[in-house]
Formats: sequence, C-alpha cells, structure tokens
Amino acid sequence: MAKLLLGKEVNLALQERIRSKAALLQGAGILPTLAILRVGERPDDLSYEKGAKKRMETLGIGCENIVFPADVSQEKLMAAVEELNRDERIHGVLMLRPLPGHLDERLVCGALLPEKDVDAQTDASLTGVFTGNGVGFAPCTAQACMEILDHYGIDCTGRHAVVVGRSLIVGKPAAMLLLQKNATVTVCHTRTADLAAVTRRADILLAAAGRPGIIGAEHVSAGQTVIDVGIHVGADGKLCGDVDFDAVSPIVGAITPVPGGVGSVTTSVLADHVAEAALRMYRGRGSLIYM
Repeated sequence: MAKLLLGKEVNLALQERIRSKAALLQGAGILPTLAILRVGERPDDLSYEKGAKKRMETLGIGCENIVFPADVSQEKLMAAVEELNRDERIHGVLMLRPLPGHLDERLVCGALLPEKDVDAQTDASLTGVFTGNGVGFAPCTAQACMEILDHYGIDCTGRHAVVVGRSLIVGKPAAMLLLQKNATVTVCHTRTADLAAVTRRADILLAAAGRPGIIGAEHVSAGQTVIDVGIHVGADGKLCGDVDFDAVSPIVGAITPVPGGVGSVTTSVLADHVAEAALRMYRGRGSLIYM
C-alpha cells in the first residue's frame, strides 16, 4: 500500500512558518492582511471564503471581505481593485472566480498589482512563475503541490515528472515549478495519445486534468509519487480526485488522498503568500529585518 502524503502534516510545518512571519510583522505594528473580493453569492465562493477567513484568523493574518452584487458594473469593480492597490493596509488580494459573464475577468485581474496578487491571477505574476524573476506569487494550488513534495523529502532533481493538465491555474505553473526543482517535465492533457504509456514512465505524476478518476491502475507503475490535485463529488456523494485512489494506491509508492491532500494545503499557502507579501512591502522600505 502506498505511503499517504497527508496535507495535515504539511500544514503544521507551514503554519509554524506563517506564524513566525506574522509575529515579526506584528512586532513592527503591522497586521498582514488579505482582502477577499467576491461578486455575487455562489455557494462554492461562500464556502471557500468562510474557510479562508477562518484559516487566516488562526494564523495571525487579517482578512477583509469586499462584496458586490452579481450585477456590479465593470467600472465599479475596477475602481474597487484600484482602491485595494492603493490601500497600504492590504497586502494581498484574492478575487474569487469565475466572475459573472458580463464582466471582463482578464481586464479586472490585470488591474491588480502583482505584488498584491497572492494567487497568480495577473499576467505579471504568471510571467514571474515562468521566468523565475520573483514577481508576484505562484498559484496557491500549484505551490501546495511543491510544499508537499518538499515536506516529504521527495527530491525532484533528475526525476521525470509528468503533469496531466495544462490550465494556467495548476498544470502549466506546476510544470514550471517542477522545472525549477530540476525535474525533467512532460505535460500531458486529455487529448494526449496513449496517456497511460506516458504516465507509467513518470517518477512523479501530478494529476490536474479536472476529470474524476482519469488516472487509473493502467496509468501508474510501482514506486511512483502521485500528487492528486482534482476534487470532485462522485456519484456516491463523496469527494474524489482525478486519480482512482482505490485502484492506484496499492501500486504506487506514495500518494496524496482526496480529501486531505493538496486541497487542505492550499489555504495555508495563501496565508503564507499574504505574510510574505507584507514582508516584501516593508523590506522594500528598509523598515524590517530579514528572516
């Protein structure tokens, strides 16, 4: 049976790091603060917002909610983003997406300063991920995958990593982060010919296709590390991932469960990004020591 790569253990280590940053900032009279920008009342947005706010508060991170009705105008939403850019109390901004169809989401995201973009929602932040120039932050979910690998001592150097999925939210940035860890990376997707033949050759397999159970026993081989990013509600009403856990876990060497894996780490990464954004802001002014 595969070793379980549990998000709970990663969270404990991450939270110690976050609290250290928050304590340093608070000692200088600074409360690292996240603003969550929400349009409308989508149930999944409300659920994520509630969980994120609770996590921030337990880690010494402030959290403010900026809420607009679903029919908010483009101009009013853009003005809110500009106000958040100027507000020195706010160190990170998370806009819950997707936005309603009448809004130009890319235009709104593009208005956000990359130094406050704590989940890579701007083109500038994504460019930073691809170039490694340190601008902005990586998407929280992609970074959560790297935190899991680091915590469990899984060395990527010289290893063959296969990423199944090519979204800008997880797949592509995760591939870039794996390259930065000196892995040799192959990116696949739902139209890859003979997907199983490619994934079986991986040392590290990261499943982020957004398709429940797309990775089955025929896609894996002994000793692999499998990171399952997917989260879905199965026909039985239970949460499941992109990986068929019951079929795959007896074969591979290590695997993240769903739930309790990548998703549970993502919000801690968000908190860490907010604290780091605050540190960067005040380091830039020469008013804080370095950790």
